[in-house]
Amino acid sequence: MSLSHLTLNLGEGSLAFSFTPQAALELRSHLSELMEKLKSVAAKAAPGGGGARTAPQKPMEYRYTGDVFLEIFCNPNIYPNPFAAKVLITLRDDRIRISTEAELTRLIEDVNQYLEQVS
Repeated sequence: MSLSHLTLNLGEGSLAFSFTPQAALELRSHLSELMEKLKSVAAKAAPGGGGARTAPQKPMEYRYTGDVFLEIFCNPNIYPNPFAAKVLITLRDDRIRISTEAELTRLIEDVNQYLEQVS
């Protein structure tokens, strides 16, 4: 199992940690599904989008356990569009725990950049 460092850029600083390409592909899949949910919610809420109430979407929860534990959570029902969405990130190991918030679009860019580097 090949490990490289994934760097997540935050509003104030960044987090870098060991991550596998396979885990990054799985995370990218979760993020793509989340974007589709957010687009669906935004389309229904937009003028001319039918104005009908949409069924609440399930939150996205991603977990990775390797050298560190990574959890990413987002509730698509509270954001008006994908570009306003934020994700909650928890990164921990046996010595430290960091919980922070990041922009969804920035997270997607970081994961895509990581995958380009390891391929």
